[in-house]
Amino acid sequence: MKLNELHPSEGSRRARKRVGRGTSSGFGKTSGRGQKGQHARSGGNTRLGFEGGQMPLFRTMPKRGFKNINRKEYAVVNLADLNKFEEGSVVDFAALKEKGLVKKQLSGVKVLGKGELNVKLTVKVNKVSEAAKKAIEAAGGTVEVI
Repeated sequence: MKLNELHPSEGSRRARKRVGRGTSSGFGKTSGRGQKGQHARSGGNTRLGFEGGQMPLFRTMPKRGFKNINRKEYAVVNLADLNKFEEGSVVDFAALKEKGLVKKQLSGVKVLGKGELNVKLTVKVNKVSEAAKKAIEAAGGTVEVI
């Protein structure tokens, strides 16, 4: 195969539609837009979801619930995950990211009490659940809320 022998596969390329080039072309006079009306005009298109003046479906549906714009979302880490750290190490966002336990900081890091902790650690995070705090201190570690 040579570069000059390359050609697109059959049916993958199509000739451009040339409108307004005489009646015999099939797209002459009105250029395939029909007679008058909204879609015959330039710029005459409707927005997404427009139903010709009928009340659109998305407006007939009831609004439900409440979205708090000030909601804080925390990167969650469980106690069992903290066993990956060595005895006496400091656990903060940078250390957690390095171990692959969190991806983004979001509004901070929160430690939850799922699982057991077997190592003594110094945990520096934004939030800690009561159960997690007790478990960390029971293992001989300390908790610092930033």
